[in-house]
Amino acid sequence: MKIKLLFKISILCAAMFASSSNQAQTNYPNKPINLVVPYGAGGSADARSRQLAQKMSVLLKQPIIVDNKPGAGGNIGTEFVARSAPDGYTIGMGNFAPMAVNKTLFGTLRYDPETDLSPIILIEKGPLVLVVNPNSPYKTIQDIVTAAKAKPGTLTFSSGGIGGSHQLSAELFMQNAGIKMIHVPYKSGSAALTDLMGGNVDMMFDQMYSAVPSIKADKLRPIAITSKKRSPLLPNVPSFAEVGYPKVEVLNWQGFIAPAKTPKPIIDKLNAAANEALKDPQLRELMLSQGNEIGGGTPAEFAALIKSEAAKWSAVVKTGNMKPE
Repeated sequence: MKIKLLFKISILCAAMFASSSNQAQTNYPNKPINLVVPYGAGGSADARSRQLAQKMSVLLKQPIIVDNKPGAGGNIGTEFVARSAPDGYTIGMGNFAPMAVNKTLFGTLRYDPETDLSPIILIEKGPLVLVVNPNSPYKTIQDIVTAAKAKPGTLTFSSGGIGGSHQLSAELFMQNAGIKMIHVPYKSGSAALTDLMGGNVDMMFDQMYSAVPSIKADKLRPIAITSKKRSPLLPNVPSFAEVGYPKVEVLNWQGFIAPAKTPKPIIDKLNAAANEALKDPQLRELMLSQGNEIGGGTPAEFAALIKSEAAKWSAVVKTGNMKPE
């Protein structure tokens, strides 16, 4: 009798827990949500997170508080999300490097992007543009390739840090062109661009939102863009595919993520709110004006993108024997 009674009590407790869990998911969210950005304030990831947080807060009827946790190439903030409770109240901005590059680049991470995180939605992706100083002798990709082959290891390119899209774009280009250049990393993309405009380095693969204003002000000369086709923002600038390097395709991307084991109803609710926020005309116009492609879609679609990008960049990192500097 005692065994039967204990069995019934355990079944009742399990049912009560399941009911409580389901109710929590149904009532989600009922308190503020923490949105972790793995980069510093003022950057593109921070700005986009704040724009979306504002719109999603209205839709979800709860504040979404942006929390910047920069450091280690995005690893610190991304790990924080991975180690958080899977209850939907801590989510993050998942970026190109910490989600698809750093696992191979750093050798070991304290989180696994594939098993410790759940994709919610792709927010945006956009190409980079290879730029040089206006006084540079290089006017085409062939000019750069010829010069690099004539004096291997002498041309320089700047970046905003180790393992980001700036450096990875250059590494992919070097591997496809059969050339070697010197990487000059800076603490930020803006510092790298400033030194390029000052004539201290030869070139840089930069984000469109950052490069286009300087290009239009004749402070930079664009050489080629890393998308398959030309950008409406730079209609006279060829793609790498046009000039004979179709494999040099780079789209920097970011999207929302959550800790692994976050319940599907919560992921779906966040996905729906983000998809709705991405329909906002002003936000769409802003994103397109920066040369980006607007994201959206399902968690599964974002997961597929992360998986394919991780495979691609793992090969690039290994081929280039890249290591944290």
